[in-house]
Amino acid sequence: MSSAPPILALRNARLAFGDKVLFEDLTLHLGRGQRVALVGANGTGKSTLLKCLAGIVDLDSGERFIQPGTTIAWVPQDQEVPAGESLLDFVRRPDQTRDGVRAEKILLEPHRAEDALIRAGLDPKRAGGPLSGGENRRAALARALARDPDVLLLDEPTNHLDLAAIEALETTLRGFPGTVLVISHDRRFLDNVSTASLWLQRRSLLMMNGPFSQFEAWSEDILEREIKTAERLNKRIERETRWLHRGVTARRKRNQGRLRKLEEMREARRQRQVGRSSVSMAAGEGPPASQMVSDLHLVSKSFAGDDGSETTIVRDFTTRIMRGDRVGLIGPNGSGKTTMLRLILGELEPDSGRVRRGRRTEISYFDQARRDIDTAETPWRFLCPDGGDQVNVRGHLRHVVGYLKEFMFDEDDAKSAIATLSGGQRNRLMLAKVLARPSNLLVLDEPTNDLDMDTLDRLLETLDAYDGTLILVSHDRDFVDRLVTSLIALEGGGQVSEYIGGYRDYLRQRKTAAPGTDKTRRPAKEFEDGTKPARRREGGPRKLSYKDQRELDGLPEHIARLETEIESLNDRLAAPDFFAKDPDGFAEAAARLEAAKAELEAAEARWLELEDLRETLEAGKID
Repeated sequence: MSSAPPILALRNARLAFGDKVLFEDLTLHLGRGQRVALVGANGTGKSTLLKCLAGIVDLDSGERFIQPGTTIAWVPQDQEVPAGESLLDFVRRPDQTRDGVRAEKILLEPHRAEDALIRAGLDPKRAGGPLSGGENRRAALARALARDPDVLLLDEPTNHLDLAAIEALETTLRGFPGTVLVISHDRRFLDNVSTASLWLQRRSLLMMNGPFSQFEAWSEDILEREIKTAERLNKRIERETRWLHRGVTARRKRNQGRLRKLEEMREARRQRQVGRSSVSMAAGEGPPASQMVSDLHLVSKSFAGDDGSETTIVRDFTTRIMRGDRVGLIGPNGSGKTTMLRLILGELEPDSGRVRRGRRTEISYFDQARRDIDTAETPWRFLCPDGGDQVNVRGHLRHVVGYLKEFMFDEDDAKSAIATLSGGQRNRLMLAKVLARPSNLLVLDEPTNDLDMDTLDRLLETLDAYDGTLILVSHDRDFVDRLVTSLIALEGGGQVSEYIGGYRDYLRQRKTAAPGTDKTRRPAKEFEDGTKPARRREGGPRKLSYKDQRELDGLPEHIARLETEIESLNDRLAAPDFFAKDPDGFAEAAARLEAAKAELEAAEARWLELEDLRETLEAGKID
């Protein structure tokens, strides 16, 4: 990768697990001061390659070179502080290799360990066990950085970190004087940190110099050239096959050479197709939801701590989530994003204020903690908890193995314990279950952890095509930017603000907002003709007129009657013999169904309009 002598290198490296070859004839040189991104699909061997560089996994063949005296720090994906061990002892305990040999007897000086932990925002006296994922990750990074290693090998370092911690890590790595090789799915992080990229695919490495923002165009150009090469190879195979079939029996001996050549070409084609498979996913929308999904008005929520102190999660927050909205939730770890989600979904009562949830809401929920997963179970049993081999995928029965193959699982994976699966596989399994359910509200809490970029791209395409409402919690800034149209930011001390746009818009609006600006207010709603509500005159009415209030009071019952009628009409029209017995009645019921749906839409819109008017009048803002 550089004309200067490498500090760490692999030459003609080969490694296989059983029949599966991860890489062969692989050569990699890391020079001093380089910051390199390592990317590739799940299962291609990125994490194993880092272990080979660290000297933890031995190569089957080839050579590992490390300059004498070089110290390596390796941070794996899921490193936890052991239960009962203090963070100080965890950081002091060696986690380094020197010339490939573990320096088990060298303890770090206490003051350096304390300084690393304090810079990571952690109390050195805390003990492992009850730590969150973000706290374990920060402790592992503090342990790696505390000894000023020559080489940092980082495997998904941003997993479980909040945005502030990710940005702090970016600053640290940009100023790090040593060599960095990092695996990450976070495009924004890689673009901010790396100066070169390695692409592990089809058992070998390709290298690109330059910022990661150029990677997509570079990799697409390579794939396009490979597709053209494969097309030429396919045409040649077809020609050879036709020629051989015309007289293979009569010229068997003479054709043996050409047959061998044909098989070599086929093998070359298979090699080019290795790693080209990708996840196939889709999300199905459930029954039509109400126009209003969730309505929060002056909501507050606090919790009492063990020491008697009170922590305010949200104070006097107002928002309304409408059908089809794409809302992101962001905030530091521990700021209360899960609490806010539960308030929005009506699962948690506020201390004050009001929460209304729309009717006919069918929720499918991706839980980052994976509480639904029993790791002793198999993926097969996870998707078919009642037994059998059929899984209901958006109203259609599918064989469980066939469905799992769409998420890059084979039959052996389907029958293996979930405990043996990688983090990326477990996330894909959760997505398989969540996306199988018909829904009109999709709630995704940190869905991007451990997923490779190809799977992230497919997930983005799936969510972009989803017709329902989306609520997303994520620390992946690029993922948020590509998907959401508004952000709810939990900023501490009960302050919750709402911003229009994605993460870049959020940063821009925070930077330009004047002190004291109310950032929670959305742009004034417009009427259908494009006009905006007029400002209230001083001394004007502060409540609805008698006629409007009476209409508002009666609308919920009217909406409920329409919903009951629509359900009854759907049942009648679903009867298999209805049309044959009474075609006129069928047509009349179908027409009434469409009319009832239109009436329901109009009634919900009117209810929202009157609710908006009532709230703003009571707040003394407009009439």
